[in-house]
Amino acid sequence: MLAAGLLLSGPSLHFWFNLMSATFPTRDIASTLKKMALGQIVYGPTFNTVFFSLNAYLQGETTPEVIARLKRDLLPALKGGLIYWPLIDFLTYRYVPVHLQPLVNNSFAYLWTIYLTYMASLKKTVLQA
Repeated sequence: MLAAGLLLSGPSLHFWFNLMSATFPTRDIASTLKKMALGQIVYGPTFNTVFFSLNAYLQGETTPEVIARLKRDLLPALKGGLIYWPLIDFLTYRYVPVHLQPLVNNSFAYLWTIYLTYMASLKKTVLQA
């Protein structure tokens, strides 16, 4: 999962925070809440989908197995993200200078990656309908 941090998380967060800063350059409450909402609606689901897919492919799973994993694990991870990330995002967008935002976010993302890795490693049975 080191590759996920080096090749996926770091560059994508750098791009994301710069995009948010360019799109909403002020640090007022309204801009901060917009950045947070976009993170939960766009960045979080995209990153988690790529993370789970990459993890599954690296474990040798086939495309149908990856899709089954996403159906099984993505929604619980997104729900967990709704609990974990809003306060961190608020503090980061509101008080941390843009050039340090990826570093601060990656510090908290370390714990989040542990959670995602745990979720991705679970062997759950998929109920057939």
